[in-house]
Amino acid sequence: MRSPRRSEHLFKRSFAHSINAALEGVVHTLMHERNMRVHFLAGFLVILAGIYFNISGPDFLALLFAVSFVLVAEMFNTAIEYTVDLINDEYHPLAKVIKDIGAGAVFVSALNALLTGYILFTKRVGFNFHAATERIKESPWHITFIVLLVVVGMVLLIKVVRREKVLLRGGMPSGHSAVAFAIWMLVTLMAENCVVSVLVFFMAFHIARSRIAHGIHNTLEIVAGSVLGALTALMVYQFLIFGGR
Repeated sequence: MRSPRRSEHLFKRSFAHSINAALEGVVHTLMHERNMRVHFLAGFLVILAGIYFNISGPDFLALLFAVSFVLVAEMFNTAIEYTVDLINDEYHPLAKVIKDIGAGAVFVSALNALLTGYILFTKRVGFNFHAATERIKESPWHITFIVLLVVVGMVLLIKVVRREKVLLRGGMPSGHSAVAFAIWMLVTLMAENCVVSVLVFFMAFHIARSRIAHGIHNTLEIVAGSVLGALTALMVYQFLIFGGR
């Protein structure tokens, strides 16, 4: 029969070992996973912003939960990827589906964090949602459609000229990145608000980065698509708004 003192010693040792193992897991993820470092840095900056703007206790708790949710989702996604690679080191369709679902969970958590940050911070930097909505309504309805159509057309044209084998997946430039950053440029021009622009930029950046993470595009293709989308949206918007004046 174990003595109470020995049981207490084993409990303390086991608890300390569990804490140490958990910290090693966090450190390993930060050291070896770029996505985790990006999310961690973004979360750290958001928390500093929350302190700077002196948000209320309940709002700060919601902010902490949103940041923690992203980090936990990223760690679970990393664990899933390691497990799949450990079980099967060869390509398998189901392995891809499993990894895609894990990445989708991270994307949902990041979207939740962006919306949470938007709700908490916009009212502290003087953003008038009604005024921004009215400005968008006053803009010609066809601008967004035309801009996105031109961006997609430019992407497909470049791929045809380069004789890419697959037009809708992979290749130079990245179509997803072009569309994402075109939307960012449109939102920036229409909303005229720094916070909204930054939030949409991070969403566009996350979409572009996911294309690299899934091995669909390389960094050069992502950068080319992002620049193409942003500049094309800017030029087409300026032409449609100011060209007829």
